[in-house]
Amino acid sequence: MTGRGIWAVVPAKDLSAAKQRLAGLLSLAERQALACAMLEDVLGALAAVPGLAGLLVVTRDAELAATARRLDARLMTDLRHDGPTAAVTAAAAQLAAAGAEGMLAVPADIPLASAAEFAEVLTAMRPAPSVTLAPALADMGSNAVALAPVGAIPLAFGTRSFFRHQEAALRRGIEPLILRLPGIGLDLDRPEDIAAFLTRPSPARSYVFLQDCGVAARLAKARLAAPGHAS
Repeated sequence: MTGRGIWAVVPAKDLSAAKQRLAGLLSLAERQALACAMLEDVLGALAAVPGLAGLLVVTRDAELAATARRLDARLMTDLRHDGPTAAVTAAAAQLAAAGAEGMLAVPADIPLASAAEFAEVLTAMRPAPSVTLAPALADMGSNAVALAPVGAIPLAFGTRSFFRHQEAALRRGIEPLILRLPGIGLDLDRPEDIAAFLTRPSPARSYVFLQDCGVAARLAKARLAAPGHAS
């Protein structure tokens, strides 16, 4: 891998463990199909951002790797398979060794994120050392972390990781730039995330898939069956 500039990094877990918190709403096959569609949506949006030097997907799943190759992303095998923090940290080390100037790390489950939003993150980045964060709106995770240089702060993804990354930047004397972006901010982890996603029609493959498999009707049925629902 060669090339300077800002690289996008997308960690993608095995399809066998895809979206387990949606198991009450979607079958395993549907969750796997949704994971593939979401990765394709995210990579498609990133590929349309002219300011990126390249795309790097970290996975060990053969089907997700094939999706990444089809969209001209570079691949890094996730040998440790120890979650997104380890995956992105390993990618950052590889990018630093290759001379990359910065990194934009995003999850594979934000299909509403647009090229315009990703471009906004890149445009907002300050000269190194800099940290730009876009939080997950539901659990205050980190749905976009833009760093210059790639190792500007240690990474620690997960629930409320936005605050951990913010504090890590301040400890290193970096004032983080915070962007609250509705597309990047919506990751599809829970049934209520799916419901929110379906209220915003889009050409995303994920949206089309969920519409085609009738998820809206399942959500409506679940609401009617919920305790305390007023008929």
